[in-house]
Amino acid sequence: MATAASCYYHPAAVRGNPSSPSLGLRPSQSKVVVISGGGGSRWWLRRRRGEGMVSRGSSSSRARARPALFSPVAIEWQECSAEIEVDVPCSVAYQCYSERETIPQWMPFISTVEILEDKPDLSRWTLKYAILGQDVKFSWLARNMTPTKNQKIHWRSLEGLPNRGAVRFFPKSPSSCRVQLTVAYEVPEILTPVASALKPFLEGLLFNGLERFVAYAKQQYSKTLQS
Repeated sequence: MATAASCYYHPAAVRGNPSSPSLGLRPSQSKVVVISGGGGSRWWLRRRRGEGMVSRGSSSSRARARPALFSPVAIEWQECSAEIEVDVPCSVAYQCYSERETIPQWMPFISTVEILEDKPDLSRWTLKYAILGQDVKFSWLARNMTPTKNQKIHWRSLEGLPNRGAVRFFPKSPSSCRVQLTVAYEVPEILTPVASALKPFLEGLLFNGLERFVAYAKQQYSKTLQS
């Protein structure tokens, strides 16, 4: 039976002394990562690279160094990609993909995309899907980077599930193009045991999403021609 899990990231809130020398961590430098699932919740502190370490210097400095109470969590990033040909002009495919709130209509594992009214370059995403026996739900806030019209859309997450990616559009003829989607993400702890199988699984999902995107783009293009 699949188990449910959700992942939340937030700045570490160390009770008591906000700059505890015993931990060598400050709330502004660290994060608490909480994984909740069928077996309850688990948490740990994740340090930024270099925290709890001393720089190379005198032997006295090394002698005073104490081992950190919390070791850095091993972080694994994966990159997935998929591409497909679409019988619509580059400009049409680009415009269809630019409409972020419509993405859940054709990307199977994205359940919601909400654009912030006061900051249209920011959007909140929710992923909800059964992945390799795990019912997972993740969310993140993403910033759309400056696009290249009819050529490239790219983004990176600011909080939540760490990820970044790009969609590139390559013209093949005046009425067709190739769409290439690349997504990189930090493998969530709950999915670490199946990390080796995760990439091909997600690349299959991305390709299925692009197949549905083809149908969506063709439909939108047809409406444009009829109007």
